[in-house]
Amino acid sequence: MKTVVLIPARYASTRYPGKPLAMLRQSDGSEKSLIQMSYEAAKQIADVDEVFVVTDDARIREAAAEFGAGVIMTSPERENGTARVAEAVDVASLDADIIVNFQGDAPLTPPWFVEALIDAMKADVSTQMATPVLKCDAQTYRMFKEDRAAGRVGGTTAVFGAKGRALYFSKEVLPYIDPEKVTPEDIPVYHHVGVYAYRPEALRAYINWPECQLEKLEGLEQLRFLYNDMPVTCVEVDARGRLFWELNNPEDVARIEMVLAGD
Repeated sequence: MKTVVLIPARYASTRYPGKPLAMLRQSDGSEKSLIQMSYEAAKQIADVDEVFVVTDDARIREAAAEFGAGVIMTSPERENGTARVAEAVDVASLDADIIVNFQGDAPLTPPWFVEALIDAMKADVSTQMATPVLKCDAQTYRMFKEDRAAGRVGGTTAVFGAKGRALYFSKEVLPYIDPEKVTPEDIPVYHHVGVYAYRPEALRAYINWPECQLEKLEGLEQLRFLYNDMPVTCVEVDARGRLFWELNNPEDVARIEMVLAGD
């Protein structure tokens, strides 16, 4: 099966304008843009045929060209990354069996997260869409709670059934946890890793559905699939001791730089 990875990158982020071009300090003291780090992370994924940055902004196109990335330009009218990926597949006539939407704000995404996702899609050809989930450790759960206490919309949590079928995704920390009923070593909250793998027909269906109310309220594009009764498979992944976090807000720069520094 041919697999392509697309990295949607939008300059006009509501919470963090210009986010793809934000510079992050590396372990050696140098700096790289968020979009370059995300592209380099995507290039580490095994058994991928092509990787492209997908954007509607000339500044991001120029930055991506400078570090050698292929770029597909899309309309600024696209409402989210899934819609932008669907357009990119069409305008670039990409002939792929599996299309991966790799978030441009998650440079800490290890390759094995995406490899597990691709393997799940290959193992079950009936799966139309899949996404990784990661059980929270105490530090990640604390960061989730800190963001919500500060009124920040940060990472996303996932709730799924016994067979991995998604029940819901939310910017709230779900499920509610009574601290007297769980231990810090076994927190039943799953961090949704914002990577998606789709079949081409799932993308075609998505752009023909109107935006649903849950999607608007939560700001989560994947809820459109659930609302329209298309199953979303959650693939549990293992961080192997690494901290995973996305760059959702300016406060996350320091968190990611801390990980890069090995602190």
